[in-house]
Order: sequence, then C-alpha cells, then structure tokens
Amino acid sequence: MIQVLFFASIREALGVSDLEMDAAGLATAADVAKSLAARADGAWHEVMGREDLLIAVNQTVVKADHQIEDGDEVAFFPPVTGG
Repeated sequence: MIQVLFFASIREALGVSDLEMDAAGLATAADVAKSLAARADGAWHEVMGREDLLIAVNQTVVKADHQIEDGDEVAFFPPVTGG
C-alpha cells in the first residue's frame, strides 16, 4: 500500500486530503497520477491528468518517472508561483 496526499487546490477540487492505494502495478509516480485520473469522476481526470502537477515521494520533490515502492508516501501539489 502507498499513502497518497493531496494539497491546496488539488485537495479542494477532489474533496479528499488523502487515501491509500494498492501499489501493485504502479511503478512510478506518474503511474499513480494516471491511475487516479482514470477514476470515473470527471474531477479526478481533470485534476490528476494535468502535466504541471508537482509530486513528492517521501517528502522529497521528484520527477514523474520516479520509482515508487510499497510503503511510500506520494503527495500531489498544484504548480507554485512566486512573486
């Protein structure tokens, strides 16, 4: 199992802050996002299908091709802007 966390506008759009997923068949952080985007609810497809999502695995920002393992924590953030 992996723990998946959602932050800021992603959490608001999906109406959930976290969930657990079976890690079987999920090799990368991008696989997690794709699996979530495939959910029947249109909001999941719209939010998790974005290519500009920031991803952290075990509290370290990673690229989408980062390998995940059973027991990992995967977090999704909206793009951050500064000013």
